[in-house]
Amino acid sequence: MQQLKQRILREGKVLPGNIIKVDGFLNHRVDTALMREIAKEFARRFDTTGITAVLTVEASGIPLGTVTAEELGVPLVFAKKAKSDNIEGGLLRSDIYSYTYKKTVTLLVSGQWLGPQDKVLIVDDFLANGEALRGLVDIVNQAGAEMIGMGVAVEKGFQGGGEKLRAAGVNLVSLAIIESADENGITFREEEA
Repeated sequence: MQQLKQRILREGKVLPGNIIKVDGFLNHRVDTALMREIAKEFARRFDTTGITAVLTVEASGIPLGTVTAEELGVPLVFAKKAKSDNIEGGLLRSDIYSYTYKKTVTLLVSGQWLGPQDKVLIVDDFLANGEALRGLVDIVNQAGAEMIGMGVAVEKGFQGGGEKLRAAGVNLVSLAIIESADENGITFREEEA
């Protein structure tokens, strides 16, 4: 998606450790018009016939997930990273390793919001090692729901998370795949025909 790639090149920063900082428009300060264009692209790229929910993970996946769910006319369900007193209905859970926080985190979704009757599109803002998305796939499987695919705004292609998910048979669409990122700049993987 050219518009997203241009924003990354113009406003993104590469921090030590190949961290891609896109918080000025994607996951801290959010450009809602850009989110709408990304959501429209997901709607174009996936067969959303019969879809019942968009699933994401808190916190930075929520803005893109919300706009995508609105675009598709379905509810957003997001996995929480901590149990609160208001979660009920049997818990679906998956332990993941958060590279951002350098610890194991448990993703939680109430079973009352995701079940065998559901047809789900997983959406997230960023994919690096793929742990959060692997955890969401695990939750969809526990629920007995059908996953139609996974839409990601930005993938760090050089970290291998996307390749693992694709090798596992996930229908993964990443709108901007970064091939390399360092002090010399950011390069993107060529779009496949």
